[in-house]
Amino acid sequence: MSLTGTPFFLTSLMLLIVAVVLPFALWGRIAGPPLVRGAARLLMLLFAQVTAITVVFVLVNNANSLYDTWGDLLGTDSHVEAARDLGPDGMGGRQVAHEPKQLQRFRPADDPKVGAGVQMTDLQGKISGVRGEVYVWLPPQYNDPAYRTKKFPVVQLLPGYPGSAKSWLGSLHAAEQLMPLMQSGAVKPAILVAPRTNLLPGVDTGCVNLPGKVNADSWLTVDVRKMIIDNFRAGDKPDSWALAGYSAGAHCATKLALAHPDRYRAAVAMSGYNDPALERDSLAGKDPKLRTESNPLHILQSANAAGKPPRTALYVSGAARDGYQSGLALRQFAQLPTTVTVQLIPANAGGHTTAVWEQQVPQVFRWLGTQLRA
Repeated sequence: MSLTGTPFFLTSLMLLIVAVVLPFALWGRIAGPPLVRGAARLLMLLFAQVTAITVVFVLVNNANSLYDTWGDLLGTDSHVEAARDLGPDGMGGRQVAHEPKQLQRFRPADDPKVGAGVQMTDLQGKISGVRGEVYVWLPPQYNDPAYRTKKFPVVQLLPGYPGSAKSWLGSLHAAEQLMPLMQSGAVKPAILVAPRTNLLPGVDTGCVNLPGKVNADSWLTVDVRKMIIDNFRAGDKPDSWALAGYSAGAHCATKLALAHPDRYRAAVAMSGYNDPALERDSLAGKDPKLRTESNPLHILQSANAAGKPPRTALYVSGAARDGYQSGLALRQFAQLPTTVTVQLIPANAGGHTTAVWEQQVPQVFRWLGTQLRA
């Protein structure tokens, strides 16, 4: 039974109803010695508590898209089949241009909560050694005959940790919000791509490459990117690509965009952070060298010191002590052509929640429309 499916939710709800009714029906009818009666009543109370907690968990999980599968929840699934040392460029000595096309078979998304028109595929990363699902939504213009020769920009959507690949499309309703805006011309059309980012049990990869552990960076910036270009009319230049993330995904979006200006033009970071150690389960945060190297501020300062500030546009939003200061730090050290736009979110807006990020979707995509071109 699927963790996020309706059958599991209804089963949990029915068990809760039984657990509540049971004590009222049987409390005074239990026969036997006092010890037996006490134990039976205690079990009924425990059963009621467990079922109540389960229903609350299911509601929270479904609303926030935290865990996709039982394996994600229990920490039994790994999506890493190999983690070779791929070197500084994350390519392992290979060239994307020389790699054969990776044509995929797509099917309708397996969860109606992501909305209409979303398709998915199971991707085996040839470079990264990662396997995982990737969700794709095409803008309304994609299948319009007037656009049949046109390529489209792409935005990769990254969730927080823990987080499902479906979170932007399900919890934030990104496609549902953007469809009418793109149809009316208020937002420029773009392909939305939501890849799996939970790759190791109980660990936030921090979107880094760590030989012997995981090549999360290469999974997102090489394998997923190449697959989209191979299968859709997607632009293949950096000016056609952006990342958008919230929480841990915001850290990843900023880090990857600054580290790979040859692959991405822009990034949106909502309620993120620069220091990966702020996420206690971060793989990067536990390694002193990786902690420094994967800090977006360090990446930016190093590029500036080398006389090569990245041609990257960043949009950073957050409340005080929840992403805003991180954006100010990046803006302080930004040198052209790097640009950093920082947006303060009011403290009473709703906290570190999907409701706050959902409200920002139209605005951040309007901004992305000013940065991307196919």
